Amino acid sequence: MSVTEITREFLLAHPLPEPEREGDKRARGCVLVIAGSLEIPGAAFLAGLGSLRAGAGILQIATCRSHVAQLGMAMPEAMVIGCNETKAGGIDPASAERLIELGADCDAVLIGPGMTDSIAVAELTWAMLKHLERPALVLDALAFSTLQADAIPQGVRSGRLIVTPHSGEMAKFLKTDRDEVDNDPLHAARRAAAALSAIVAMKGAETYVVAENGQAWLSRNGCIGLATSGSGDTLAGILAGLLARGAEAGLATAWAVYMHGQAGWKLAARHGKFGLLAREIPAEIPAIMQELSQ
Repeated sequence: MSVTEITREFLLAHPLPEPEREGDKRARGCVLVIAGSLEIPGAAFLAGLGSLRAGAGILQIATCRSHVAQLGMAMPEAMVIGCNETKAGGIDPASAERLIELGADCDAVLIGPGMTDSIAVAELTWAMLKHLERPALVLDALAFSTLQADAIPQGVRSGRLIVTPHSGEMAKFLKTDRDEVDNDPLHAARRAAAALSAIVAMKGAETYVVAENGQAWLSRNGCIGLATSGSGDTLAGILAGLLARGAEAGLATAWAVYMHGQAGWKLAARHGKFGLLAREIPAEIPAIMQELSQ
């Protein structure tokens, strides 16, 4: 099966949906980001920032209660929900009922950036998948790698699930060696996409986007400067923002992956390839979207 390269020309031929001029912020979609831990509080900020810069109209962030005030001040655009914490410093899965209530009114829900308590993450992710029937669902980091494919509720298998692993997370999910994934990332992505009935963004220097039926797209737009802490959190947030705006899952993923890489190149041109900060990536996205809409 052939692989289609994601290029500027490809994206110009496959545009993102545009909101109506008369629409309010709700018309541009609502994102719920469930992210962070006591050790990695900034991941929620980075993912949320990515969502807003991708054009989402409303942002809600659920994170550890200890960080609510700081995050609310750092990101006044967001509603920040404090969740009880586990002994391991993660979001307590007992918060699921409240988060399901919030997520039901959203267009996209992102789970996973910066979350560190694997047992709690697995329980919380399963609860969200089981009970959320409407929004697109993006699973990043532990929210993906702790998944059991045969436990995914059947109702999620309808083009609403997108996962964003790097090779280590993919190896954990497939229960194989990381070298095996690195040697054939496309095959690994196709295995996961088929098992989950999901869109897979197999991250790397070259990133594959793979659909359930094995159809694949490839972005060669990666930049070494993006190999830095928090970069993946911004990508997941950008993707959630595009989904909230109404983009179909495969298209949103292709756009997010390409624009994330393009942001890296633009930053590298100004500052050099090394030393880029993840927090700088989202600010590049609006101009890149504008360029790709002309």
